[in-house]
Amino acid sequence: MRIGPEDVLLAVRAADKESLLRHLARHAAGRIGEDAEAILARLAAREALGSTGIGRGTAMPHARLPGLARPFCCFCRLQRPIPFAAIDDAPVDLAVLVLTPAAADSAHLALLAAAARRLRDPAICTQLRQSVEHDAISRLMSH
Repeated sequence: MRIGPEDVLLAVRAADKESLLRHLARHAAGRIGEDAEAILARLAAREALGSTGIGRGTAMPHARLPGLARPFCCFCRLQRPIPFAAIDDAPVDLAVLVLTPAAADSAHLALLAAAARRLRDPAICTQLRQSVEHDAISRLMSH
């Protein structure tokens, strides 16, 4: 997984899950040249299947997009935790967005696994919550 410093979003203000997903969709749209509403619709459809909140304040919203040329990931740290219907009911303050081409089954699963490994590591999450450096967070998420 590669998340560049330009795709590290810090102190994001979101009132709820929908506003976070909208923020992530807008950011992704600007970076990959896709329609923000189409991305948001895919993310919302995935959330309708079950929350992508994986516990301990973390979430991995993800979707497969037809026409997407290559995977896209970004990291988001919220200014304040929000309700996300996570598996442990804890509010979310860290999120990793994963978008992949519609047919990229193995790439999609590999990216989700890589993001989950990082977000399940308490030491990494502590660093993600404390760092103010986009480059440092990029390195943490990309290794």
